[in-house]
Amino acid sequence: MSLKLFELVGSDAGRPFSPFCWRTRMALAHKGLSAETIPWCFTEKEAIAPHKSDKVPVLLDGETSVVDSWAIANYLEDSYPDRPSLFGGEGGRAIARMLNWWGDLSIVGGIFPLIIADIPLNLKPVDAAYFRKSREARFGRPLEEIMAGRDKAVEGFRKSLDPLRLTLKTQTFLGGAAPNYADYIVFGPFQWARVVSPFRLLAEDDPVHAWRERLFDAFDGMARKSPGYPA
Repeated sequence: MSLKLFELVGSDAGRPFSPFCWRTRMALAHKGLSAETIPWCFTEKEAIAPHKSDKVPVLLDGETSVVDSWAIANYLEDSYPDRPSLFGGEGGRAIARMLNWWGDLSIVGGIFPLIIADIPLNLKPVDAAYFRKSREARFGRPLEEIMAGRDKAVEGFRKSLDPLRLTLKTQTFLGGAAPNYADYIVFGPFQWARVVSPFRLLAEDDPVHAWRERLFDAFDGMARKSPGYPA
C-alpha cells in the first residue's frame, strides 16, 4: 500500500489549505491511513493532468488515481472495508451525499466571500495573480470589493448554520457520539478559513464553535497542529 495525496498549498508548502483536501485528510485519518503529501499550487495544472484532473485533491493508491474529495471518500470506504467506516452503512452514505452538496454550496459558498481577498496573501506571486484574475472574472468585481462588507455579511452566514447548530443540541457530532465523514464535509471549509484568514467566522459561545474545537483536536490534534490563524 502506497498512498499519495496531491494537496493545495501556497507559498508555504507545509500549510495545506483546500477545504476539499482537508475533507480527504480527515477521512484518511478516520480510516487510520497515512498518505505522502505532494504539495500542489494553482498554476501547476500539468502535474495532475495525467490523472485527468485540473484540481485537487487527487489520491494515488499504487496505480490507481482518484479525483474529487467525495469520490475519494467512497473509494476509501469501499477499498478499505476492514477499517473504521466513514459512513456507518449505506444509509449514512446516502445522507452524506446530500450533505456534501450542502457543504459545497452553503458552507464553502458562504465562507468564500468572507475570506476571498485574504487568500492571495498566502500564495506565491504567480499563483496570486492567477487566483485574482480567475476569481475576479467569476465574480465580476475586485476581490476586496467582494469582501468589503464581511463584518455584516458574516451574520447571515452564521444564521445559515442553524441546521448544524440545532443538530448539535442533541448530539456531539454530526455522526452522533463520534465524528464521521458528515463532520469532515462541514469541517473542511472551516479549517480552510483558519489556514488562510484571520477573520473570525464564529462566536465563541456558538455550539458550532465548540464542535469545531472538538474536530481541531481529533486524531491527536492533526488539524490544530497544521499552521493557521487563531480561530
